[in-house]
Amino acid sequence: MIDKVVASAAEAVADIQDGASLAVGGFGLCGIPVALIDALHDRGAKDLETVSNNCGVDDWGLGILLKDGRIRRTVSSYVGENKEFARQYLSGELEVVLTPQGTLAEKLRAGGAGIPAFYTKAGVGTQVSDGGLPQKYDADGSIAIASAPKEVRSFGGVEYVLEESLTPDFGLVHAWKGDRHGNLVFHATAMNFNPLCAMAGRVTIAEVEELVEPGELDPEHVHVPGIFVQRIVLAPESEKRIEKRTVALSAQSAAGTTDQAGA
Repeated sequence: MIDKVVASAAEAVADIQDGASLAVGGFGLCGIPVALIDALHDRGAKDLETVSNNCGVDDWGLGILLKDGRIRRTVSSYVGENKEFARQYLSGELEVVLTPQGTLAEKLRAGGAGIPAFYTKAGVGTQVSDGGLPQKYDADGSIAIASAPKEVRSFGGVEYVLEESLTPDFGLVHAWKGDRHGNLVFHATAMNFNPLCAMAGRVTIAEVEELVEPGELDPEHVHVPGIFVQRIVLAPESEKRIEKRTVALSAQSAAGTTDQAGA
């Protein structure tokens, strides 16, 4: 078996060229390959196409690439929490392919499984299937690029829309543990889109919080086998953020609030 460990995140992303397409794991701010994104930002790659559930926030994750105008096009299912994203999209600086979340997940999974396309009910009878969804605006606010109509077929009396799979040039993922052969284990909800992006990328690069030796991972606990991973880098100090912090009121505070309301 090949030792796939590279010495640094910078070395891991060194061959990602301008114009490359990237499948990037994460959901909101959970499970984002921050070390790899930061290294790619430092490298200066531009005109990138990203495939990710969302595009980070204004100052973190993919948001730092977006802020510096490095992303040309993104395929995403949720684009909230990022004011710069909205500004670039509405001003015609960014091309956005909005995709139902389950469809996006299956596009990546199918790509990794070697399936070129599939049919789904999601989006039938909407602009997702009928076309006309704005993907890029002109500076004057008119639509420069609109989505094209997709093939719709009936199976058992139910209509389905044909969706093509995705196989980006690179997959960037964050895992809890990995071994030198590239086998990966994800922790809790950080699993989200990471396994799918790992499968879909033609060259997949994984950052891991803990690097172990071959044989230390229980095969039954491996979420992504090493066959899908070409490079692995240790990133034990990756920052983890909370997207929206919610704090419950203490019993005393809640009582005070009730008293004030009653008064």
